[in-house]
Amino acid sequence: MVFALSACGREPVYQSQSYVFGTLVDITIYGEEKNRAAELASRIQQDFQRLHQKLHAWDESSELSRINRAIAAGESVNIDSEMANILEHAGKLSAVSNDLFNPAIGGLIQQWGFQRDSFSAVEIDPDAIKALVAANPRMEDIRIERHDDGITLSSRNPAVRLDLGGYAKGYALDRAAAYLKSEQAKNALINIGGNIIALGKHGERPWHVGIQHPRKSGAIASLDLEDGWAIGTSGDYQRYFELDGTRYCHVLDPRSGYPARHLQAVTVLLPPDALAGTHSDADSKPLFITEPENRKAMAQQLGLTHYMMIDRTGNISVSAPMQKRLKWKTDAGTRIQTLP
Repeated sequence: MVFALSACGREPVYQSQSYVFGTLVDITIYGEEKNRAAELASRIQQDFQRLHQKLHAWDESSELSRINRAIAAGESVNIDSEMANILEHAGKLSAVSNDLFNPAIGGLIQQWGFQRDSFSAVEIDPDAIKALVAANPRMEDIRIERHDDGITLSSRNPAVRLDLGGYAKGYALDRAAAYLKSEQAKNALINIGGNIIALGKHGERPWHVGIQHPRKSGAIASLDLEDGWAIGTSGDYQRYFELDGTRYCHVLDPRSGYPARHLQAVTVLLPPDALAGTHSDADSKPLFITEPENRKAMAQQLGLTHYMMIDRTGNISVSAPMQKRLKWKTDAGTRIQTLP
């Protein structure tokens, strides 16, 4: 998880917090008159709530659940243009990651008990997991057709069950950043459960954020988050349960059907782009899942240059461009390898 670090001084800063997407949302706007900042933050929070209700994977009243019911029944379903664009883009991200980022495996996520608001140990059913993996649900199974009278979605694979938990927060970040820019609000920091995007500066200095230590309270490192940059982390320390001494986290390997266990955390940093927030959410998952020997190639496939990985024993590997930006805390230790 990444989090904003508090700043000293008496600068005009407006801060708004809420709980959306199952996590804490923090909007900080710098340099705007209080009422205007409050209105901007309120509009963003309203959009976040709309997306939460639309993209919720286990609320039966959500649009995503309606789509999943139609897929399971082998039926075609009408969708709006926003949903079509989201799923088409998520499909492209899935393809470039060799399907390690796979929003079609909602059935597996449910099987592991991660489609709920709180987590506790579940009974692991190897046969059910094996069957879900054998069904091989992928984003390329989805067919979206645009007609003069609307857009329809269908799937050639009834095992597809969509879960956009690894996409929605980043998508919301990009929408919020675009909205603030359209309103000529120049300086803000938006944090959705550790996925963060920065606009402008915090006064005369860049925004500063910390990267959560996966096994201790507080940060393991921090960095300046410059205008337009986004950062996000996938880890095994927030959404997980323990059973018989083994930790099972929510990041599942679609190939095995089991939680990925190579790493404690992956943090990725994305340069300014209209989709930087979305990539900060989605691109950390394939790095978290893939085998150690394939991580460099996967990072190249995803176009990632700034990333940090902490393995199961606490060893840290960091790309050279990322290393130049990080300020390590004293308890980071000496087990830090800079990757070529």
